[in-house]
Amino acid sequence: VQLQASGGGLVQAGGSLRLSCIASGRASTNTVMGWFRQAPGKEREFVAAIKWSGGSTTYDDSVKGRFTVSKDTAKNTMYLQMNNLELRDAAVYYCAAGRGLITSELRNVRGYTTWGQGTLVTVSS
Repeated sequence: VQLQASGGGLVQAGGSLRLSCIASGRASTNTVMGWFRQAPGKEREFVAAIKWSGGSTTYDDSVKGRFTVSKDTAKNTMYLQMNNLELRDAAVYYCAAGRGLITSELRNVRGYTTWGQGTLVTVSS
């Protein structure tokens, strides 16, 4: 599986963006896909994840209520709808895929074996 993220851009604080992550190749039933982000000088951090089978979702507390992760199985695509963006949300956003992750592993970068190239989100005041 290869992943390609897109949809980043420049947005004012309070605005919205929708990121997409297209997966080439069919995801297995135990695939988990996630969004991570990395700001300059900081470590890559978990944002949200979705289980490909069943669609259950997990969010970091910093984005709960503002971001929504979803998937379109027919299109092999995962989305991240980001609303009410804040300055602290500015980062390069990466999509990633892993297999067989249990709930406690969803937030761990090391659990994901395939990564997209990243898409830059810039938030202006």
